[in-house]
Amino acid sequence: MPIDPYILALLATVGLAALLPASGAAATVANGAATGAVALLFFLYGARLSTREALDGLKHWRLHVTVLACTFLLFPLLGLAARGLVPTVLTPDLYSGFLFLCLVPSTIQSSIAFTSIARGNVPAAICAGSFSSLAGIVLTPLLAALLLGNSAGGLSAGSLGKIVLQLLVPFLAGQLMRRWLGGFLLRHKKVLGYVDRGSILLVVYTAFSAGMNRGVWQLVTPARLGLLMVVEAMVLAAMLSLTWYGAKRLGFGRSDRIAIQFAGSKKSLAAGLPMASVLFGAHASLAVLPLMLFHQMQLMVCAVIARRRAGDPEAEEEAGEEAAEAMAVEEQSAAAAAATSTVAVTAPGRPSPGSPAAR
Repeated sequence: MPIDPYILALLATVGLAALLPASGAAATVANGAATGAVALLFFLYGARLSTREALDGLKHWRLHVTVLACTFLLFPLLGLAARGLVPTVLTPDLYSGFLFLCLVPSTIQSSIAFTSIARGNVPAAICAGSFSSLAGIVLTPLLAALLLGNSAGGLSAGSLGKIVLQLLVPFLAGQLMRRWLGGFLLRHKKVLGYVDRGSILLVVYTAFSAGMNRGVWQLVTPARLGLLMVVEAMVLAAMLSLTWYGAKRLGFGRSDRIAIQFAGSKKSLAAGLPMASVLFGAHASLAVLPLMLFHQMQLMVCAVIARRRAGDPEAEEEAGEEAAEAMAVEEQSAAAAAATSTVAVTAPGRPSPGSPAAR
């Protein structure tokens, strides 16, 4: 059962904010730095996303539409259905964070990794995650503004302007600069990964510092957190079942169903945390808590499922068929090469026009 080291770093950041929250002038500096970090994150997202790969992936449009429907339709419907749990199970603030996690786009890295472990359609998982991230730049803020109302700032001109300036404009700028920056980003992928994670840690620190200054932790008890985890486990189980059996009813093969299950049941912590800081502002501390819990839960559960998928009889049968096909192709190629060589050695050459044979 893997525990993501980055989750430990996030928890340590939350603990730092609880012990030493930024306040006064320090809070102003931290908020400004977090705003710049969010803009940098979305600029890098835009510069990394290959438009050509996304366009090539449109060939498998049924799979991508299915993943998008799971991410931005089924998940939000489950989130809205959980409204009946307020206030007996979830507090209004926790419910806002829970509904927000249902609106966040899917992951890319973990979806690809688990699809690969389970012997699924990895190229489809890459494109599905990319499409979800691209759509989430627009759909997540709009859905949050429409469904969360005042708790996410409402659908006002000011909130839309903030979304456009901090999220969409940097993303589009990154896309425009990709032709010049793409090679540099690829060569320094590891270093930029630390920039991404450090930026998100800064966002988490400022959000939880604001929460500490507002005293929001007095509103959340361990019992409430336990109930939140139970609700999230039920939603994750529902989505894993719907994506697997629903894809089967739609006629997808095993490898495609694996990609749909892992891409359609995930929620991106890397994309969700910066968006929450923009949408919720000073109220982002409790809004990101459900997403952080869900992220670790999905990693643990999907790691187990991926390993079981890799060892099921259908996977072994497909692997054997692929190996047999590859061997047959290799044998045919070898036979064709041998036949060509034999003909070249034994067949009489065509006489040249000036030779005695030609005369």
